[in-house]
Amino acid sequence: MQNTGIAAAGGRDFTHLMRSTALGVAFSVAGLAAHAQEAPSDDQKQTEEKKKQDDDNTVVVTALAESYKSEQASPKATASLLNTPRSVTIVTEQVLKDTNATTLVEALRTVPGITMAMGEGGQPFADRPFIRGSESTSGILVDGVRDSSAQSRDVFNLEQVEVSKGANGPLAGRGAAGGSLNLVTITAKPENTFGLTLQAGNADQKRATANINRSLSDTVAARVALMYQDSGIPGRDAVFDKRWGVTPTIAFGINGRTRVDLTYTHFEGEGIIDYGHPLDTTTGQPVEGIDPDNFYGLLARDFHDTQQDVGQFEINHDLNENLTLRNLTRYSETSNAYIATNPDDSQGNVVNGLVLRNTKSNNSQNETFSSQTDLIAKFSTGGVKHSVATGAEYTEEETVRATYAVEILAPGDVSIPRGGCDLFGAGAASGYNCTDLYNPNPNDPWSGAISLNAPTTTKAETVGLYALDTITLSEKWLLNLGVRWDDFSTDTSTGLSNDADFVTYQAGLVYKPTENSSLYASYATSASPSGVTVGDGGENISTTNEDLKPEHSKNYELGAKWELFKRKLALDASIFRTDTLDSHVAVEPGRGGAQEAIGKERVQGLELTAVGSLTNAWQITAGYSYLDSEILEAGPVNAAIEGNRMPNTPEHSFSTWTTYQVTPKFTLGGGATYMSERYGDTANTKSVDSYWRYDAMASYDFSDRIALQLNIQNLTDERYYDRVYTTHMATIAPGRSIVGTLRFSY
Repeated sequence: MQNTGIAAAGGRDFTHLMRSTALGVAFSVAGLAAHAQEAPSDDQKQTEEKKKQDDDNTVVVTALAESYKSEQASPKATASLLNTPRSVTIVTEQVLKDTNATTLVEALRTVPGITMAMGEGGQPFADRPFIRGSESTSGILVDGVRDSSAQSRDVFNLEQVEVSKGANGPLAGRGAAGGSLNLVTITAKPENTFGLTLQAGNADQKRATANINRSLSDTVAARVALMYQDSGIPGRDAVFDKRWGVTPTIAFGINGRTRVDLTYTHFEGEGIIDYGHPLDTTTGQPVEGIDPDNFYGLLARDFHDTQQDVGQFEINHDLNENLTLRNLTRYSETSNAYIATNPDDSQGNVVNGLVLRNTKSNNSQNETFSSQTDLIAKFSTGGVKHSVATGAEYTEEETVRATYAVEILAPGDVSIPRGGCDLFGAGAASGYNCTDLYNPNPNDPWSGAISLNAPTTTKAETVGLYALDTITLSEKWLLNLGVRWDDFSTDTSTGLSNDADFVTYQAGLVYKPTENSSLYASYATSASPSGVTVGDGGENISTTNEDLKPEHSKNYELGAKWELFKRKLALDASIFRTDTLDSHVAVEPGRGGAQEAIGKERVQGLELTAVGSLTNAWQITAGYSYLDSEILEAGPVNAAIEGNRMPNTPEHSFSTWTTYQVTPKFTLGGGATYMSERYGDTANTKSVDSYWRYDAMASYDFSDRIALQLNIQNLTDERYYDRVYTTHMATIAPGRSIVGTLRFSY
């Protein structure tokens, strides 16, 4: 299927943009310390710990490259993880490697409290994380700068994924109601290395990655990362995922006072969107008795094409040993086009064992220009130490989005109405627009007219100023403060618009009983204006909410953190409450009825995590999340849902992954994931059941340069539903996946 494109809506006035972003060109220290390649001696460990004790607010990466435990590498971090008064989980490169995670969705499986949701607009199901019950799509950052375009992200170029939970406006800006994600990319280093992985598995899974780093001189280094994948999906008929990407990077001024990094990424994806199985309109759960492998789409009609081009310029300049200026400027163009088969739209399309192959579609192109300047400083005033990160962001986004008009006709050009499959029958009698609920054939010879509807253009502009400070009051007490001001405006070619400016803030108090432990209390806020997810076309701005004030979230949290076993293992425990106020709810009946900002929702619960090494041979990452969610106020029209649980918010979720080095060459690992029942709608009438999933791995190092790894995901071939939509359908997770990986490194 050829992708019918939308012409770009005119070039950007970059002179205006650069003037608007002339907050600075220089940007902070490029590097945190490079990961050591060999285990440090006991004397080295003591020296590193002494440095941390001398200034425990300094963010220093002391973890090994092969470790599960990491310090936060975000340039905005003003304290170590131990002294940060909020729940933060980091998925390191080694965890990605051991679990064989290839996408952001798979990477986040090891983090409890996150649910990946699905939708119908520009983001049908990919990279739509709900953190603590709130959508955090617009809270996704790359290297500390917003990345709001709708896409499925591969991890071939990532060093780690940082998950900060709780309302996170001061750090991430708009929309981070339940938390934010920061994806840290791998940079060029002053060394000569080569890495190659070759993978093959069941369901025709094939993947290869390469990572080449070269030191060109004492001050210049270059790196290129490549990825190619062509895979089926275990347990899913006809569904496939084909993608490739390349990221070259060159760095100037390594180890000097000024470092410049230039990076370009090109990524293309091709596949089929899998909308899963229809929901039974009586039970609200997936129809019983369906073969888990059933796919209701049409290979002759359905497609999914994505493309991404990103150029990034980063400059870091040390004004002195305590003052660093950093600027990161990024321009990206992304496209996302698909036609997907929706097996039911809750309008009687599943009747007497027949299914209407209804369609959902999208053709969008997004252009984003962002420039963020940060000033990182450490200083003392009157004997009180400050660790400060302050800066400014300017972002301009434009999305041109249309849908496809797909004819659903029976022979003779007869339109098939909702519920009409019962009249026409399946197969050729309906032009293959109707199929058997229990035995669909994705290879049916469908033919029909497809055209592109008129597009809508959505633009958004963000200006933000922020300041974060960790204040060391004494050896035992630290105070964390933060504030951010945002001005957000958006408008569409259909005449809709929204302008909002808002202030978010945070405050946390940390008490340190010992050097390797902390107790904290914190409070933080966030704001989500209408049109906040402009990257998918701004579908959440309409005539009913364009003038409403932003939704506001407040997070209260108490927690404790410990670093044990010579600070190799981090244990965190927290209890929290997040209230979302001014929620946009209907006050008139009907889909287009008026809305007001009078709703209120609450999520409260606890989280427990353990990350790091129990011994030199035994590593673990584990966590448990309990989320008690409730819709407190829903307006006069939807008063009946008050007291219900929030969508995409499981009450219990648990994840653990561990590896044990049996011998210097042989390692075994495994993990388990649990998620309780989830609702897809606020009425709590659509849901999917709880599930357990088990994974395993084994690896053997033939030499320092060659290793073999085997991963079995979904070990017991459990066929469970991982996402549920508010009305139509639920997606079924892949079946058992067996993948072998051959690694070469030089």
